[in-house]
Parts: sequence; structure tokens; C-alpha cells
Amino acid sequence: MSSVFVSPVDLAAVNALSADSLIAHLGIEFTAAGDDWLEATMPVDARTHQPYGLLHGGASVVLAETLGSTAGNLCVDPRQWMCVGVEINANHLRGERSGVVTGRATAVHVGRSTQVWEIDIRNAAGKRVCVSRLTLAVVPMQQRAGA
Repeated sequence: MSSVFVSPVDLAAVNALSADSLIAHLGIEFTAAGDDWLEATMPVDARTHQPYGLLHGGASVVLAETLGSTAGNLCVDPRQWMCVGVEINANHLRGERSGVVTGRATAVHVGRSTQVWEIDIRNAAGKRVCVSRLTLAVVPMQQRAGA
């Protein structure tokens, strides 16, 4: 299988893009990539808890959106195109109180105008915590400023 990404994924460069952002604040770190997938981890701690001590569903959605959007943008020429989220859904399947969750975004459809990514988030034991699907629009770079 050939890669959906326009060039080999440089995890250090991808992580560097996240500095001084919500991604860094939540402790999300990109850890692995394959031909059609991208993985990242996120701690389950005070930064990502809801008031009852469980992983906040919104934090899981941030992880899912981060993975899918980043993966999508790795599929396009960044001088001409960028991917932006237009719809995301998430099913929260299991509560987590501590540890680390790992998300994997896998390409479902990588087209010229839209992309669809499935994001599977699992706990350290490999049990599903959340499953999400993200639809991205591929737009010209000039729409970035003030869009």
C-alpha cells in the first residue's frame, strides 16, 4: 500500500507545530504513523478530567479532532491546501480516571475536496474509550486568513 501522506511523517516536526496550543496544554503527543494512520497519546489527569474525576468527553474530542485534522493536513501540499474540520461525532464508551489514552486516526476517504477519518481512542489495556469520525474540507490556503 502506498502512503496517503504527501511525504514521510516527521513526528518531531508535527509535535513542534503543537507548541503553545491547546494540544500542548492537554499533553497530547504524536507518537507513531503508518501508511494511512497517525497516532497520539493524551494523559488522563487534572488537565483532561471533568469534575467527577473521569476523562472529559470534550478532551477525547480534542484528541480526535487533533489527530484527524493533523493527519488530513499531512495528505495535502501545505503551500496550496489546508484541511479544516466540518463535522465530528464521538461515542464515549468507557470512563477513564488515570493513565494515558492512545488515539489512532485512520483514513476512510482522502479526496480532493473532502476527507473522512475514523479515530479510535483506547486505554492502556487496549479497551476502547471513544470512537469518533471526522469530516474535513480541503480548502485553498488563501482562505486561511480571516476565513
